[in-house]
Amino acid sequence: MNVKKELLKTLAASDGAYVSGAELAEKLDVSRNAVWKAVKSLEAEGYTIESAASKGYRLSDDNNRLSAELIESKLSTASLGRSLIVLDETESTNSVAKELASDGAAHGTVIVADKQTMGRGRLGRSFVSPSGTGIYMSVVIRPDFDIETAALITSAAAVAAAEAVESLCGNEVQIKWVNDLYINGRKICGILTEASLGLEMKFLEYAVIGIGINVHCLGDSLGSELLGIAASIEDETGIKADRNCLCAEILNRLEYQLENITSRKYLEEYRRREYLTGKEIIANAGSETLYGHAVGIDENANLIIELPDGSLRHLSSGEANLCRIKK
Repeated sequence: MNVKKELLKTLAASDGAYVSGAELAEKLDVSRNAVWKAVKSLEAEGYTIESAASKGYRLSDDNNRLSAELIESKLSTASLGRSLIVLDETESTNSVAKELASDGAAHGTVIVADKQTMGRGRLGRSFVSPSGTGIYMSVVIRPDFDIETAALITSAAAVAAAEAVESLCGNEVQIKWVNDLYINGRKICGILTEASLGLEMKFLEYAVIGIGINVHCLGDSLGSELLGIAASIEDETGIKADRNCLCAEILNRLEYQLENITSRKYLEEYRRREYLTGKEIIANAGSETLYGHAVGIDENANLIIELPDGSLRHLSSGEANLCRIKK
């Protein structure tokens, strides 16, 4: 038995309540001195654990260490996150997840990192991923729905992530078609879905859903080029959300949305939150630049644009390379 891991699980399960040293020793079948040593070892690894005479130990609300044990303690899923790997640092969680998926990783396998050195967004853009401030998470799914439905994965994931963020911070979270989350007009999250097709090109062998969320204050970690564009949950709301709780809540809501994706009911929530609808926009669709009025989202999660001549264009995620507010 790994005393540190079991101690962490027990403290996580206490939901902020103190657990006495005697109770921990009995539960883990070790001495109280062994409990104390395990606590000190966890603190050395970066966990914040409070202790009080006659009360015992508890995880501090200020704990900022990502942990499989702490994420798992908040999961209500059947599959997502039940195989969970938490890394201090990696080049890209999507790259790790795709490698694992190609080697047969099970549906629901999740990779979470505290820092990415080569984080990627859509269209080959970099995704800045500093340590201690965000969530960088990739989910392997092996869906049983067809290719047409698979095109809805990113938008369904956007709804799940928006709901999860909103549940922790209380502020309204909007979705900027197709894969970005915004609070107060500033981007806090990007989503990148990558897929592997089966040999007959009629089904997905697997898909990897990458979700990157800025959680804590960013300071100058993003560089001057992103000032005024990107922000974090804490920057915009003043709330320092628990990263472990947020990871778990995203997975809880993502599993629900994926299980019900064929009904397309989630699109009601997507449309309610969609950021571009009703605005004048510019979009690059392949080699074509389009100017028009965003009028809504269709049943395939495409953005509907009314062009100056009154005609409508339905832009799919495969067509639209960039969609931003016209200035």
